[in-house]
Amino acid sequence: MAAFVAKQMVGNKLSAVKGAVGGDGDDSDDKEKEEEAERERQEAIREAEERRKEKHRKMEEEREKMRQEIRDKYKIPKKEEVVEQQQAEPDNPLMRKKKTPEELAAEAELEDQDEFTKLKNTIENQVNELKSQIESKCVMQ
Repeated sequence: MAAFVAKQMVGNKLSAVKGAVGGDGDDSDDKEKEEEAERERQEAIREAEERRKEKHRKMEEEREKMRQEIRDKYKIPKKEEVVEQQQAEPDNPLMRKKKTPEELAAEAELEDQDEFTKLKNTIENQVNELKSQIESKCVMQ
């Protein structure tokens, strides 16, 4: 009971202080300030990312220049990127190139056609066997 009374007394005093200090009318100003701060933060992140990319681009240009000087000094031909190896079917099936939907559809159509052809051939064989059995039993005169 004493705790409840103490809480009520302190709670009322805190409510009065909150209203005087915080103010309820500044919510829209706070939201606008937060939005502006968020925009500025996003802009700063974007600019930092651009500076980082530019720095790495320059470093890579310098490295390539040094590589070319070494190649020229020792008369080493520049290696061309091997694109043909990547196009070849790799040994590891997990690393193979993914098939396009068109390729998958074409394969499915071939499988359907193969099953249809097998079914057709099976039916034709059965019909021919039946014909030969019937003809052997029936003698035409």
